[in-house]
Amino acid sequence: MNTTLAAGRVPRRLVVKLGSALLTNDGCGLREDTLAGWVAQIMELRGDGTQTSIVSSGAVAEGVSRLGWRRRPHALHELQAAAAVGQMGLVQAYEQCFQKYGVRTAQILLTHEDVADRRRYLNARSTLCTLMELGVVPVINENDSVATDEIRFGDNDTLAGLVANLVDADLLIILTDQSGLFDADPRHHPDARLIHDARAGDAALERFAGAGGNLGRGGMQTKLRAAAVAAKSGTDTVIASGLEPQVLVRIARGESVGTRLRAEQAPLAARKQWLAAQTHVGGTLVLDAGAVRVLTQSGRSLLAVGVQEAHGDFRRGEMVRCVDANGVEVARGLVNYGAEDARRIMGLPSEQIEKALGYVDEPELIHRDNLIIL
Repeated sequence: MNTTLAAGRVPRRLVVKLGSALLTNDGCGLREDTLAGWVAQIMELRGDGTQTSIVSSGAVAEGVSRLGWRRRPHALHELQAAAAVGQMGLVQAYEQCFQKYGVRTAQILLTHEDVADRRRYLNARSTLCTLMELGVVPVINENDSVATDEIRFGDNDTLAGLVANLVDADLLIILTDQSGLFDADPRHHPDARLIHDARAGDAALERFAGAGGNLGRGGMQTKLRAAAVAAKSGTDTVIASGLEPQVLVRIARGESVGTRLRAEQAPLAARKQWLAAQTHVGGTLVLDAGAVRVLTQSGRSLLAVGVQEAHGDFRRGEMVRCVDANGVEVARGLVNYGAEDARRIMGLPSEQIEKALGYVDEPELIHRDNLIIL
């Protein structure tokens, strides 16, 4: 993906995050008419060739409304109950809005463990990308009904940044009830100025960020952190008001709306840096000379045909070392098959994987995007 879109060119993959303050009537049910407006914009961008994933808040707030509670609870078990009740209404609302256009939606619930675990990370990535290629719109939320304090993301802004990484998004748009990031709180400082453009991850911006509201867990601080997370994959982030007319279409088509937080690095370089930072190695693959040459000189994926030995008890999605016949490490990467299956397919061309295993997950043993050359 390209971090800087050419003028007039819309993003091929877009992640849109919608917050509770926008989706609910002050916690009293979902604003389905407003939701329908954003869906109409997503469908307009679909005509331009944009694939969109939605990270949606609102389940807890909708559950609080359905249960007749006056305010958001603090006890974890009550939050989980509200999320379970509210998720039903949230999914129904999205399904009904997109059905008007003959478009299918899919519900995806994630916890932090799903992204921290490499195998689950690859599974989530494959599912999301496949859904978008099929023309389905994923609606993603934190799995609040089962999450605990230790594993929950804590806010859907952070989740949106991680989803942008998962799908290699060109752009992340975080819609809120504010016009963007200001140099002072506009609620108390009428002369506060909107910051139109800044660098994602700039620590200096933190002093301008405030806390979250009553309905959601996130504030401007979490949106800045989400932008920093998305930037690791080279994804720009725009924070803007969801109440702006045609806000998604205008941003996607290059208009300056809200605050744009730009990624510093190209996505490939950022991804390689993330891979290089992984310290746990689950096993070792011994490559033949041809595979070593292809990896180090051509920058291509590692195929099973180039592997001579597989050591260790690694799982799908774990980091493995790639060494030459002399044991010299030449690369590391996230493997698409576990150790047992890797041993069964090593030395085989990709078209024979299904015959050997009875299934085929990916044609590569390690995709080049998940590979770092040392």
